[in-house]
Amino acid sequence: MQPISPTDLIFLLGESREHPMHVGGLQLFAPPDGAGPEFLRETYEALVEQTEIQSTFRKHPAFFGGVTNLVWSSDKEVDLEYHLRRSALPAPGRVRELLELVSRLHGTLLDRHRPLWEAHLIEGLDDGRFAVYTKFHHALIDGVSASKLMQRSLTTDPADTDLRAPWSLPPRRGTGAKPGASLLQTLGQAAGSVVGAAPSTLMLARAALLEQELTLPFRAPKTMLNVRIGGARRVAAQSWALERIQKVKSAAGVTVNDVVLAMCAGALREYLAEENALPDTPLVAMVPVNLRTEKDADGGGNLVGAILCNLATDLDDPVRRLDAVAASMRDNKKVYSELPRVQQLAVSAMLIGGLALALLPGFVATAPPPFNIVISNVPGAREPMYWNGARLDGNYPFSIPLDGQALNITLANSAGNLDFGLVGDRRRVPHLQRILGHLETSLKELERAVGV
Repeated sequence: MQPISPTDLIFLLGESREHPMHVGGLQLFAPPDGAGPEFLRETYEALVEQTEIQSTFRKHPAFFGGVTNLVWSSDKEVDLEYHLRRSALPAPGRVRELLELVSRLHGTLLDRHRPLWEAHLIEGLDDGRFAVYTKFHHALIDGVSASKLMQRSLTTDPADTDLRAPWSLPPRRGTGAKPGASLLQTLGQAAGSVVGAAPSTLMLARAALLEQELTLPFRAPKTMLNVRIGGARRVAAQSWALERIQKVKSAAGVTVNDVVLAMCAGALREYLAEENALPDTPLVAMVPVNLRTEKDADGGGNLVGAILCNLATDLDDPVRRLDAVAASMRDNKKVYSELPRVQQLAVSAMLIGGLALALLPGFVATAPPPFNIVISNVPGAREPMYWNGARLDGNYPFSIPLDGQALNITLANSAGNLDFGLVGDRRRVPHLQRILGHLETSLKELERAVGV
């Protein structure tokens, strides 16, 4: 038996029916030319036969001395027919039916008596495509690692029909800097740094928060998104051509991430206005960022921080909003770059540590939120990818809403697209799919405003 690390323990102890602690992903595939109606069934049967299963896919919490969540148990026999499931959509088989199915799957808990993962092969889309939805408990694997693992099962060669099952892939040795991370991964890393830091380091972090021009936590307005949540989920997904966003970036002299954040800001502004819930003061987003500089770009380990970004949702003009977002990100990154490394992570923990206060009775209902929303970017494949000859058409990450954070936006690059995955509490975030339309409108407004 292997001890459960303190960071992994946080995700296990924090889970409840209202707070499933798994990350998910939805991949859309176009079958290869000549694939018959039995293509997905044959794929499923071939996958079930891949019984060489790596240790990560065998683990679940075990009882030790009458107490659970202290050690991992590793199953010698894994029931692949339980973990790998084949489903069909009801007619008419639109993407709407697919997302409704994924919404239900994403809202259900993983069975802790079995290894903490599931994979679903989904057929019945009216355009002939099929989908794969996977979910992993965050104590087992984080969102970035899950995304990289799924990429390793793919290939850039459309003629390569070797079927690679993620659970059978050998682990890679060594880790490097991660260009992006999930909220909970960032919190875990930062919290670990704070636990090991001396009191003087924490005092320096506090001084950085107070004396530097950082966007501070608990200055965000209270919104309809910052409430306690239930266990049911709704997801939405859509792709945007990276070229469109890059043209706005070049015309405005900002970064791709600045454009993405401004695009989200415009969409949130319209969505909240539509719900008669737009506050007078600007929303604040927590954005996980890579803090590694060129000087130490080849160093090992992780250096991921949390930056709070002013989304300028109080501004009607899209260019002024983009300028404000870019200035907020630029100024906050500059402050971080001038801090010692341990202090950077300590500041990150202080910025997002307010999420832990949501566990206190009545806190979410009475206190201002540390920030309004998490918007994170997970690295994906930059080339067209294939699986058993099927072309990957979309790769949508779905993360974890929390008390006080009823909506999460996560995106990943996939070949020439940026694929957005939205997850919201089913009751607290009504008409979630409308945000997709607002994202498109927001991008069009930016394009018109900068003249592209």
